[in-house]
Amino acid sequence: MKKALMILVATLAVFCIPVQAQNAASLQAALSNAAGRPDADKERDAGRKPAEVLEFLGIGSGMTVVDLIAAAGYYTEVLSIAVGPSGKVYMQNSAASLTGERGERTAAAIEERLANNRLRNVERLTREPDDLGLPANSVDAVIIALEFHELYRSDNPDAAAEFLAEMRRVLKPGGVLGIIDHAGTPQYDPGPLHRALEAQVVADVQKAGLFAAASSRLLRNPDDDRSAGVFGPLRGATDRFLLKVIKRK
Repeated sequence: MKKALMILVATLAVFCIPVQAQNAASLQAALSNAAGRPDADKERDAGRKPAEVLEFLGIGSGMTVVDLIAAAGYYTEVLSIAVGPSGKVYMQNSAASLTGERGERTAAAIEERLANNRLRNVERLTREPDDLGLPANSVDAVIIALEFHELYRSDNPDAAAEFLAEMRRVLKPGGVLGIIDHAGTPQYDPGPLHRALEAQVVADVQKAGLFAAASSRLLRNPDDDRSAGVFGPLRGATDRFLLKVIKRK
């Protein structure tokens, strides 16, 4: 099994797509100069490289996109600017994630971000990620950032399969699922560390009938040996994989 997964990732690397810096630079300029965008978000851009991530995924003007498990909406605003006034962004959070002390803070941050209809092309979507309630074949792209590993930590052993089935349902033919996550290694149990094995994600994507089209080293950090949890000293600087997954038909 391990050998097969390694072959999958090695094959995937052949299809890596180079980043075109000019388009990414234009989007990054728009993000840096966006009126009302929080300074904290702008400071995070250096490590998260959102403009280059979106260019790698092929997300641009006029698209309908979903920011999955959006929390306070860092990527929601990035996507809002990228797709422009002719596009649409669904900001998805589950109802459970907006309750309790932490959830109430998240809800307040969302209200602040969306106050006065500042991001006019954003619609909140309070649903479960495996049951979005959107029409089939209606979405151009979906991003799930640093949350896919939680599917493997779920009490439901079919959580990843059910999630990917929903992605296959809502994406248009040719639509893109972008997966960003903290990279793990089989040497250390990735679950308690809040990490995921890229090879396992690729295998599950392929099993779900989607196509793992490309992998990028854009967010890699070779100084992270993947042995520690993601909330300690490495917070914000973990080794991360970035996958471009396509629904072919």
